[in-house]
Amino acid sequence: MGKSIRILPAILTRDPAELGKMVRLAESFTDCAQIDIMDEQFVPSKSVSCEDIAGLKIKLQWEAHLMVLRPEDCINDFKKAGAQKIVFHFEATPTPEKTILAIRKLGMQAGLAVNPETPLKAITALVKQVDSVLFLSVNPGFYGAEFIPEVLDKIVEFRRAYPQMEIGIDGGIKEKNISKIARSGVDVICVGSAIFRQPDPSASYNRLKALASSAIS
Repeated sequence: MGKSIRILPAILTRDPAELGKMVRLAESFTDCAQIDIMDEQFVPSKSVSCEDIAGLKIKLQWEAHLMVLRPEDCINDFKKAGAQKIVFHFEATPTPEKTILAIRKLGMQAGLAVNPETPLKAITALVKQVDSVLFLSVNPGFYGAEFIPEVLDKIVEFRRAYPQMEIGIDGGIKEKNISKIARSGVDVICVGSAIFRQPDPSASYNRLKALASSAIS
């Protein structure tokens, strides 16, 4: 197919000390990662804060996945902390267009995240304004949540409608399902517990990459 799929390690913790360990670990096997931020409002759980991230000297490129209400209120902080991209949830703000514009004005890429229950028609007007669309394949807010396979049908439909758009998927990805996920048409697969909660995270990352690549070769 001539296509490659990126595996993006997803860092999620509420412990600042563990954040530092996970970042250093990720730096040992990849040059790009996603850091998940949760506010205990948009989702039931809470994670580290932007201040915790800003205190680290992160060597790799990273994007912030904001699972927070009114993400527009903290975009400046994540820019200062060093994020190259902001991925925010369509469902988390009444003004997604303004949020995209604010991200762009700060020179960052903008990604739109979509919860499993949100229909594709709800985001149609925004697709051409963003750099990527991230489909949540779990109900967000819990590390290691159960994969929702119906999301793959949405991705297949979305890929047909937007063949050039960068599509990501996030949530519940394991070695047992990554081949099927890779064949759905995604470009980026965000993986958390199947990397960081394994005995050898680097080896798990490389196995997931190999499985995804072989699925589309």
